Amino acid sequence: MATKPELARRIRSLALGQAWHLTPKLVVPDNITIVPLPARCLELNPQENVWQFMRDNWLSNRVFTSYDNIVDHRCYAWNKLVEQPWTVMSIGTRDWA
Repeated sequence: MATKPELARRIRSLALGQAWHLTPKLVVPDNITIVPLPARCLELNPQENVWQFMRDNWLSNRVFTSYDNIVDHRCYAWNKLVEQPWTVMSIGTRDWA
């Protein structure tokens, strides 16, 4: 049985269910647990929900004039999101139906 300090050092990483994310050739350290998600279920990955929120609020319906313009808009969106930690928490901890 793991102790509290051991549990605090454990890492859980979500991986989509595609074969290349879960290859047996991958050497995973003992303190990392890969949690496979079903293939084609991006909505289960909290990071995908964060990107969707950013697209819906700051990145959609735009015409970018250059690569630098894209990077500037993405940085703006990321900084706006960082200013709202409660939003990130609500996206990442929502209840599932």
